[in-house]
Amino acid sequence: MAETETFVAKIFIRGTIDAVWREITKTDAVQGAMFNMRMHTNGLALGGHIQMRTDDGKYTGVVGEILEYDPPHRYAHTFRFTQHDDPQCVVTYDLEEVDGGVEFTLTSSDVTVGTKTAKQMKSGGDFICKTLKAIIETGRPKLHVRLIYGIFRLLAFTSPAHTRAEHWPLEGGDHADTATTPPA
Repeated sequence: MAETETFVAKIFIRGTIDAVWREITKTDAVQGAMFNMRMHTNGLALGGHIQMRTDDGKYTGVVGEILEYDPPHRYAHTFRFTQHDDPQCVVTYDLEEVDGGVEFTLTSSDVTVGTKTAKQMKSGGDFICKTLKAIIETGRPKLHVRLIYGIFRLLAFTSPAHTRAEHWPLEGGDHADTATTPPA
């Protein structure tokens, strides 16, 4: 069995737990903290499948299955980048109300050492936490993040052909356009 590692990123966010929960589970708009991708799902519940796609829906960047769903405190799912042939890992979001805001913890576990996924997950958690904090506290990502997202949008056409959404059908149907984020 391959060696795995865990990455933990944590941040304090001045905001409500409901606002943070909504941002990480919404399906009706892009998730600014999640690299400006839009979640598509067949249901936000245990066993549901998720995909993170470009805003136009043409490319699928991440696929997974929901392992835990306890609004508004914990959400966990398997995680696999479609562009890499690496084993899946697990991503867990923990939210805890604290005085003045929310302590947000993002844990990436069972990440296979030495993979492309490991390299991206190592730095991705801090980026997501800082971007989520900016969105909740100011209403939008910081300027440098918005510029990065603009470049992503311009270069989307260079994504590998095997990441096109038609190669990644969502198990159980694709209800992202009609789904609403459940209340916390």
